[in-house]
Amino acid sequence: MADDEIDYNIVFPDAGTSERHWQGTKEPVVILLGWAGCKDKHLSKYSSIYNEQGCVTIRYTAPLKTVFISESFGYKEMRSTALKLLEILYDYEVENSPIFFHIFSNAGFMLYRYIVELLHNDKQFSSLCVIGALVDSAPGSGNVRGALRALTATLGPKISPILRYFLLALFAVSVFLLRVVLYPLTKYIHKNHYDAVQERPPTWPHFYLYSRADQVIRHRDIELFVETLKLKGVPVDSYDFVTTAHVSHFREFPEQYTLKCRDFLVACMKDSDGTEIKKRHRVQN
Repeated sequence: MADDEIDYNIVFPDAGTSERHWQGTKEPVVILLGWAGCKDKHLSKYSSIYNEQGCVTIRYTAPLKTVFISESFGYKEMRSTALKLLEILYDYEVENSPIFFHIFSNAGFMLYRYIVELLHNDKQFSSLCVIGALVDSAPGSGNVRGALRALTATLGPKISPILRYFLLALFAVSVFLLRVVLYPLTKYIHKNHYDAVQERPPTWPHFYLYSRADQVIRHRDIELFVETLKLKGVPVDSYDFVTTAHVSHFREFPEQYTLKCRDFLVACMKDSDGTEIKKRHRVQN
């Protein structure tokens, strides 16, 4: 399996830590999907939340080109990445372990969308046991201003002002036309991540962490998404940090954030107890 084509990091816990926390059961595998422009040194701080709990962690952040160009213009490049990420589970022989996702911003959620579709449709992955997903600062829909803020932050201060404004203008016009004005037509060719997951959500539990102070993802987008999932019978909860900026909840409230992540993971592990048929049912429906 060609897992060497994507740049990921995997960390295995020591046996003693796993045994202390999971007491003879298979330790969870936590897949962390980073935000646009996320550096691995930052994502590793989140993975340590789970490593200290005796979990296997896999960290991956999609390239900027894929997030801001390929996905915006309807190229499903992320689908092949999603496939490779799931194949990593088999490469390291952890496919029988409980699987948990920690997703950041729209970039992570775009990739999660394709993972969900593969779990729905590809028989190769029908035996995987997904126990839950925690979503940080996502998903958002049709927010060009927020997308521009995300791209501006991602480009950083080193790029020349002329090139910066050119890229921002090109991106704004393209996204506005394809994802807002023409979306009633283009959605039949390529639905955005928000609509795709909302229309056919996975049935495992979800926990959404967000903030009404977020200037990139509108809090009402997340709240509407959560309400839709509830109406469809998905076990879902959410928490509003109120004052924190985009993907900054952990930085501002590290202890509270860590506790919420670990408590949700433990709850998902308890909920997953049951027959293997029940576990597969969660993935296939």
